[in-house]
Amino acid sequence: MAPPIRPLAVAMGDPAGIGPEIIAKAWTNRALHSLSPFFAVGDPRAIEAVWDGPVARIGDPSAAAGAFADALPVLSVADGGTIRPGEPDTDGARCALDSLEMATGLARSGAAGALVTGPVSKVQLYGIGFTHPGQTEFVAERCGVSKENAVMMLAGPTLRVVPVTTHIPFAAVRDALSVELIVAKARATARGLTRNFGIEAPRLAFAGLNPHAGESGAMGREEIEIVEPAIAQLRAEGIDAVGPMAADTMFHARARAMYDAAICLYHDQALVPLKTLHFDEGVNMTLGLPIVRTSPDHGTAFGIAGQDLAEPGAMIAAIRLAAQAAERRALTEAVPAT
Repeated sequence: MAPPIRPLAVAMGDPAGIGPEIIAKAWTNRALHSLSPFFAVGDPRAIEAVWDGPVARIGDPSAAAGAFADALPVLSVADGGTIRPGEPDTDGARCALDSLEMATGLARSGAAGALVTGPVSKVQLYGIGFTHPGQTEFVAERCGVSKENAVMMLAGPTLRVVPVTTHIPFAAVRDALSVELIVAKARATARGLTRNFGIEAPRLAFAGLNPHAGESGAMGREEIEIVEPAIAQLRAEGIDAVGPMAADTMFHARARAMYDAAICLYHDQALVPLKTLHFDEGVNMTLGLPIVRTSPDHGTAFGIAGQDLAEPGAMIAAIRLAAQAAERRALTEAVPAT
């Protein structure tokens, strides 16, 4: 039997966004949703500015489990400056990055059972010299994993999607796609479905790039020249891969029952159906890492920060999924006693 996982590290995100509020609300609902112990990483004042519940300032992750029943444990990082909900600034961006760096390190070292990341503002981060497309790529780099082998999966109760290309202009998608990239992302997805979800024989369905999946070349040859060869290679490796399918018919209920994850070719092709079906429950999970990392699939929502309007559902789902995946890994990857 694997030992219990350690409390999860939840990076607070931008202190001026809704991250502090939804973390606090997740703690408030910890019993209702049977959440495993977790602790926030960031400036405690950001939580105190939007919530009047009990906060336990801890100096070490090992203190989180003992404090969790009575208060939200918070591990402090660098000062976030003057915190004004809904008004982001460079001090807050530096605090968000410091929180992410610390929480990632704690998960990598094993001091935390998994990593959950709150929403950040890329605009604010770029203003302080952040050069990664997003938190996914930052965490992957810190874990020593190439961007090709780190896969962003968005998961909800009835749908999991993986975008092969992510935060690039749509005009650049065609040139970014390759057989090698699709195969690498699909391999990592199949491994991740087994490792994090316990699916022994994952079924992958591939979307086409063009309308009607190209109509046998009549509306584009990307399916013929890129997607189909990738699928053939994956099948030769023993991975259950089908497609390319017309994207407009692969997300209804009967279609979703036929696969465990949809491999999509660009950002909106994946995120539009996921957010339509599971806007308040969507979780961003990074596959291919040596640690478990999840995040709520929404942004900072500066426009409602500090108004007690933020729904914590996606953060609750991210914490719950991170704990489930960490527990599954601990159980299945534990070294047998000799």
